[in-house]
Amino acid sequence: MISRAQTVAFQGVEACPVEVQCAVAPGLPAFSIVGLPDKAVSEARDRVRSALAVMSIALPSKRITINLSPADLPKEGSHFDLPIAVALLAALEILPPEAANETLSLGELSLDGTLVAITGALPAALAAAAQDRTLLCPKGSSAEAAWVEAATVIGAASLSELIRHFTGQGVITPAQPGEVIDGPPDKDLSDVKGQEVARRALEIAAAGRHHLLMSGPPGAGKSMMAARLPSILPPLTPQEALETSMIHSICGLIEAGGVSRARPYRAPHHTASMAAIVGGGRRAQPGEISLAHNGVLFLDELPEFARAVLETLRQPLETGDVMVARANAHVRYPSRFMLVAAANPCRCGYMTDPARACPRAPSCGADYMGRISGPLMDRFDLRIEVEPVAFADLERSRPGESSATVAQRVAQARAIQAERYVACDGASVNADAEGRVLEDVAQLQDDSRALMMQASEHFGLSARGYHRVLRVARTIADLDGAPQIARDHVAEALSYRLPR
Repeated sequence: MISRAQTVAFQGVEACPVEVQCAVAPGLPAFSIVGLPDKAVSEARDRVRSALAVMSIALPSKRITINLSPADLPKEGSHFDLPIAVALLAALEILPPEAANETLSLGELSLDGTLVAITGALPAALAAAAQDRTLLCPKGSSAEAAWVEAATVIGAASLSELIRHFTGQGVITPAQPGEVIDGPPDKDLSDVKGQEVARRALEIAAAGRHHLLMSGPPGAGKSMMAARLPSILPPLTPQEALETSMIHSICGLIEAGGVSRARPYRAPHHTASMAAIVGGGRRAQPGEISLAHNGVLFLDELPEFARAVLETLRQPLETGDVMVARANAHVRYPSRFMLVAAANPCRCGYMTDPARACPRAPSCGADYMGRISGPLMDRFDLRIEVEPVAFADLERSRPGESSATVAQRVAQARAIQAERYVACDGASVNADAEGRVLEDVAQLQDDSRALMMQASEHFGLSARGYHRVLRVARTIADLDGAPQIARDHVAEALSYRLPR
């Protein structure tokens, strides 16, 4: 007799269906697992055998073969423990074979039969809903999986509890989704004293999801302002929250089954490797640019990052996704993020201060910023210089606008853009507009067009730079509530783009 159970194998954020087939046949006693399993899957036989022994279930003196189909798909992870146990129990007629085949299960087994929480419960629940199956998973992962309303999720604490559920001795109530984590931000924009230009640039960047580069001496407040950017961003929409949570689920970053509506904020160190930033490793895991999907990626000390790492950002910044290619996997991850970077003007950081600059100024500044390639620099919509604030100004300055006040204007601008791009696939904010769509939404009047032409010829704007100025001008007009882009909007957009 061959029994069957259903599970999934993860390829990026996609859960590929896998059928677990179990055959118990006469022959020398053996327990083998085939179907391209990795080490963790091969070790499942020892965990399953121990868990069954704790429940006083003896394996027959026969040859037990577990096949993971399709056999050419790599199987990785310990979540195959539970479907292997379910298929084996169905073959031993302890569980109803029909019920085992009609459910999708995943979970790791302890030696005593306890089910351990696993990563990837959310993509697995989507796969179960697509197949119209019930999802069986550890109780620790059930609140996360239950966010998929179309799937019925059964969370069990142990294998024995799951057996009692199948046999009707103790039916488990379907799991409920975890709480929405949406606490108020602990960092407010009102903490920033002075820096009006930088505050305005942050507001424009948040309103249109534009990439921002801040340069200035140490202590000017670049990192401080970047850390307060999430406080003025609108919360994730339900669709965005699901997309972001799928990636975080694969990496095990969802705590207690709660889904956050706050936008991600990732700030990797400049010593991070390419695999950490872009994604990769043995299992082709997502990197920081994917973990920041629909949120903010902050790169402090931008010129200190490895040149190869910075250059790999160019393609995701344009396309909104990244392909992680390995010998055994080609995985595509979404990576549509807002890039915010900070840099000192030179290695010592005080090139603009005659009293503290090193003897190599100003040539050291060109050498230091030259580590950032022209094509990457061209992808920043906004470039500002952050000047230090004097101590006397810190004492006299009144608190600036709060994050709540700025966030309200940003939300209004985002609402205008959402209505504008409702019929456009792949575009939701001004930063996404391109081609014919950009021409339609960013039409210039004669005086504005003349200013753009003059600036393009004088400063040598590239075609990409020209279009980015148009997008920023459109965002500035949206913040003003203006239906058309005025000359003042173009002039302000150019001031954030042109060299000073």
